[in-house]
Amino acid sequence: MKAVIINEFGSSNVLKYVECPKPIISAGEVLIRTTYTSVNFADIKNRTGSKAKANFPMILGLDVAGVVEEVFDENSPFKAGDVVIAFPKNGAYAEYVVAKEQLIFKVPEGVPLEKAAAVPTVLFLSYLLTHQIAPIRTNDSVLIHAASGGVGTMLIQMAKKLGAKNIIGTVSDMKKATIAYGLGAHHVLTYDDFSAQVNEYTDGQGVNIIFDSIAGNITEESFHCLAPYGTLVQFGNSGGKAGTIKTSDLHNSCRNVKGFSLGTTRTSKPEMLQQVAQEMFALLKEESFQVPIAKVFKLEDMQKAHDLMESRQHQGKILIKI
Repeated sequence: MKAVIINEFGSSNVLKYVECPKPIISAGEVLIRTTYTSVNFADIKNRTGSKAKANFPMILGLDVAGVVEEVFDENSPFKAGDVVIAFPKNGAYAEYVVAKEQLIFKVPEGVPLEKAAAVPTVLFLSYLLTHQIAPIRTNDSVLIHAASGGVGTMLIQMAKKLGAKNIIGTVSDMKKATIAYGLGAHHVLTYDDFSAQVNEYTDGQGVNIIFDSIAGNITEESFHCLAPYGTLVQFGNSGGKAGTIKTSDLHNSCRNVKGFSLGTTRTSKPEMLQQVAQEMFALLKEESFQVPIAKVFKLEDMQKAHDLMESRQHQGKILIKI
């Protein structure tokens, strides 16, 4: 089979389109013929070695959409021909992948495969963030950092559906504001002195919930516009630097901070994903629920896909069609 591998950490030119052995399944696993995979920011982190372990050759990628090719035994809940999305165990940039049964989800009729392919990571993440980690209530004010990206575009729509009265998004460039406004954001601003503007938009009250995937000084400044009893959810580190949280920012104001990782959850509590899968697919059936796709690349053009992701000039998801 064809796959994209890396044999060392580095820039996008370490991505190599090569022939690899077709994977073999074991008990509790399923072989999937990949139709689509996607590029997530975690792939960039893993390619550069920021978080990945050196086990070369390595196939990157978090999620796939495709068709079941083979099951291990007849007791499997899946069968050959099932259309599924999945989180593979050894990377996704390949024509065939292996996934554990508890991390595979059948795509219902009525859900376009390209739409489903764009969301395994971003929609599971945003659904869990807004419904379980920091549930959004009617009339909440919400701040969403990186609002034009894959997760950000999902979070805006979740906040709108849940009745948030004030949805504020941040972007790196106001050229990206259009997509955020189109999905339901009430205000969009850049990161320059964003806390002052957020306080202005909320009449000095601050926001009830902040979704932060950037970390560093963005996390630190976020506390200047987080309301008393508010919640900041830290679920990523795309900025590459850790932020400092002071205990004095918490107890006097009754504010709290939560951390969340979809990767940890896939490994430690996959049942959380199974519990919300049907609600997620129900959203995808709605024509009004948009899944913005920035661009679709071929597998052999993975380097170009990574370059676009790193440029931060895209809006929505980057898909790979195989």
